Amino acid sequence: MRMTAAVMYEQGLPMPYVESQPFRIEEVELRSPEEGEVLVEVRGAGLCHSDLSQVAGLRKRKLPVVGGHEGAGIVREIGRGVSGLKPGDHVVMTSVADCGHCPACARKRLVLCESVGMARSQGFLSNGQLRLASLDGQPVYHYSGISSFAQFAITMPSSLIKIDPSIPLDVAAMFGCAVVTGAGSVFNSAKVGPGDYIAVFGLGGVGLNAVMAARIAGASMIIGIDINEGKFGLARELGCTHTFSARDEHLVESVRELTKGGVDFAFEVSGNKTAMTAAYDVTRKGGEVVAVGLGATGAMHDYPHTALVSEEKVIRGSFMGSCIPARDIPLYLRLYQEGKLPVDRLRSGTISFAQLNRNLDLLEHGEVVRQILLPNG
Repeated sequence: MRMTAAVMYEQGLPMPYVESQPFRIEEVELRSPEEGEVLVEVRGAGLCHSDLSQVAGLRKRKLPVVGGHEGAGIVREIGRGVSGLKPGDHVVMTSVADCGHCPACARKRLVLCESVGMARSQGFLSNGQLRLASLDGQPVYHYSGISSFAQFAITMPSSLIKIDPSIPLDVAAMFGCAVVTGAGSVFNSAKVGPGDYIAVFGLGGVGLNAVMAARIAGASMIIGIDINEGKFGLARELGCTHTFSARDEHLVESVRELTKGGVDFAFEVSGNKTAMTAAYDVTRKGGEVVAVGLGATGAMHDYPHTALVSEEKVIRGSFMGSCIPARDIPLYLRLYQEGKLPVDRLRSGTISFAQLNRNLDLLEHGEVVRQILLPNG
């Protein structure tokens, strides 16, 4: 079928993106699903800081590629051998998938699946297939096995989680990345518990989900830190007990004084070197720094090795919230339905294809939290 999609042909174009237009809105060909594949009509796709990283070229991708790695939609067709899904089902689309047999999958570390990671790094679906093409027949690649910046997507069943159809799909779209990454970093990676002190560096969609999850987990002090103080009001409403500007030259001293020695867990969500250093410095002896944000490929960070050893601190990576989608997404959706995880508060609005590049600029400047692209209007 022919459909409209947002295609990126070049990384590293200059800002403002409304002028350089990293995503071209054009028609592409999408082949029908084959064995083990699912066709989804995309009804919502979130704009994420990871998309900004790809546009900026911090992590290279096979080009041209249809963007988008989180979304929600309606199953329209299934290939042979697909079970558990049928046309009409509402689904969350997530970039986490598993092969079921590699060492990582055997240890239930699905986000580290070796075969899926390899296929997706080359722009293919996790089964090694390519279902996108330009109108003249040239290959167009899949982004993280999802490519939700399009009217339709072919993906694999393990990337789709069936949901209650009463949940608005523009809200459900955020559960595929922002929610599992932010909430999962708290619940799965750090295992925050009652009475813990935490700090969150970066109060975008992922960071605010970490804030909400920490409140659910019973953290007694939740400190939000960002360069944009305009986010602090919403952050306090969602669970922050204190907020600090990342530009405050006395940030580390203030947090350590407030917490009488530092936080138990510091979540660094931006992938920024300066923020990572501050996160380490505000963590108490025996505490953990949880690195959530992805920076540039190959970027190196320094740490004081003697202090790491003598103070028994931990630096931990958390990719996609260490999630198991079939377990975690239904849980987080239930928390949303119960009013405990008000993810809908993070929506900064919905946009069309025509507004996509302009809204990348807004996201870069911190003027929005989570914009939701509506590919089908």
